[in-house]
Amino acid sequence: MQLPFEIDHSVETTKALGLIVLSADETIEREFREIFHRQAAALYHTRIESAPDVTPETLMLMKDRLTDAAGFLPGNTPLSVVGYACTSGATVIGADAVAAAVGRAHGSAKVTNPASAVVAALKHLNVTRVGVVSPYVEEVSNAVCALLRDNDLDPVRVGSFGQGEEAVVARIALGSVEDAICSVGSDPQVEAVFTSCTNLRTFPVIEACEKRLGKPVISSNLALAWHMMTLAGLGTAGQGPGRLFAG
Repeated sequence: MQLPFEIDHSVETTKALGLIVLSADETIEREFREIFHRQAAALYHTRIESAPDVTPETLMLMKDRLTDAAGFLPGNTPLSVVGYACTSGATVIGADAVAAAVGRAHGSAKVTNPASAVVAALKHLNVTRVGVVSPYVEEVSNAVCALLRDNDLDPVRVGSFGQGEEAVVARIALGSVEDAICSVGSDPQVEAVFTSCTNLRTFPVIEACEKRLGKPVISSNLALAWHMMTLAGLGTAGQGPGRLFAG
């Protein structure tokens, strides 16, 4: 039997955002859920094939996969913003190349990534001297620091867990993350701490670290969520942890 139905267009009045998540990432979706469940917006996810190890060579492999990955995001409702969720990947590939690749699938969407988002967040907080906590091997950490310098930000103190495996990064204990942030942030030259990598868990310790340090703490996931919301015209005040979401 054929059942009657009506069409409801209310879904089309909701802001729609897209997130391209690495196949190896086990963290960002959980952390984003804490923020986006409060929003009158739809957040759609797709995955992009990524290597289990993080090197400049493996990161660059994602460049040619970005358009296809973005194409799996829904297209019936125009996306306001698409975020490519890889700090080191965006650093190696380049923000313009990321935007061009995503734009081939979603031409009307604004495009961001954690590297661009962190730069925007630090400038929003009016800081220039940054402490960096990285999980990466030295070559990748150096690339992230070079990107900060290219944007008039000074990584005055850098600490790294020196890990090349994504599975290890996703399992670094929160206590170790908090200790690392506070160790790097204790330098009096540091005005704010940036913890890099979308696979590194940070949300549960951001406010505790800010309280201990008296300084802003920004992670890749925190900055990306804030920047996507800002670009979409969504309110950010009180929507996430830490000073970045203070208003």
